[in-house]
Amino acid sequence: MADKSTTFGETKMYGISNCDTIKKARNWMEKNGINYVFHDYKKSGVTKDMLELWVMQVGWEPLLNKRGTTFKKLPDMVKENVNEDTAIMLMVENPSMIKRPVLEHGDELVVGFKAADYEAAGLAARNS
Repeated sequence: MADKSTTFGETKMYGISNCDTIKKARNWMEKNGINYVFHDYKKSGVTKDMLELWVMQVGWEPLLNKRGTTFKKLPDMVKENVNEDTAIMLMVENPSMIKRPVLEHGDELVVGFKAADYEAAGLAARNS
């Protein structure tokens, strides 16, 4: 068996520590007794390869945060012509443009925080 740095079934949350939505998601996880690893992509970064995998799973539209100030400050020409490749490039260069949180749980990838989505991904099953 190949050595992996993460164990199968490990839950990993990606985001930015001081984000209000991240705080809500982390509180929900802790309240429900769910172990997870937190990756702050503002401090630790995010790779193009990782974003490409996420885009294959959920598409680039759910991942790109168009409501944030970082996206809104882009030139109109850029905002109006975003496609998969430019979205990935923008998110690698500006991790704050990634919608938060991104949660990896087994084969599931959940973007944003809604308790019902976390439960649908099988997280509530650990709460006993």
